[in-house]
Amino acid sequence: MGMRGTSSSTVRVWDAPVRIFHWLLALSFAGAWLTAESERWHLLHITLGYTAGGLVLFRLLWGGVGSRWARFTGFVRGPGAVWAYVSGLLRAQPVHFTGHNPAGGWAVLALLTGMAATVGLGWAIEFELLPSGLDEAHEAAASVVLGVVGVHVAGVLVGSWAHRENLVRAMFTGRKRGQPEDDIGSSRPWMAALLLALVLAGWAWQWHSAPPGAMAMGLVDLVSNQDDDHDDDDD
Repeated sequence: MGMRGTSSSTVRVWDAPVRIFHWLLALSFAGAWLTAESERWHLLHITLGYTAGGLVLFRLLWGGVGSRWARFTGFVRGPGAVWAYVSGLLRAQPVHFTGHNPAGGWAVLALLTGMAATVGLGWAIEFELLPSGLDEAHEAAASVVLGVVGVHVAGVLVGSWAHRENLVRAMFTGRKRGQPEDDIGSSRPWMAALLLALVLAGWAWQWHSAPPGAMAMGLVDLVSNQDDDHDDDDD
């Protein structure tokens, strides 16, 4: 189960597709959140929302066929394991896991579920498939995701401190403390390159098919908002 991570040496744990997915999803959600209230940035908001949806679909597929620690069977455990891990943290006796710890595994599932719901509701609203009174459900789902992100970040910080291991750096390098037999071997860089190429191609297609002047309108809106902020500060 990858719990014997007492070695000081590091091994390859997070493959390149998982790392690319992680940072692209963070970028997409942050960008979509910041552009949610702007009519002029609506196209960017939609583009990033579709990107997030595609990334979630990829992660679900990669969770079945990816490398050892990317597969859901490698880190999703029952409530008992979650409670045992949290109890160990509270007693200052945390058990080290090579992949996601049990609490982190459920955070991943919550993020994927919440993101899928947010994107699905946004898509339904965009195509007017929901009653107008349910528009707020999209915003509510996004707020729930933001809350889960906050819990996830807090968990990463606590885990980094408890295990004396930089978990943020691990999501950049792919390496964590572990035994030699825990190493995944290849980081699957070809799949990461394919994923990135698909995302960039999707962005290019979306902007190529955008109405003329859509990007310029967004820039005007951004400048206008900044001017309004300056005026408010002067007042």
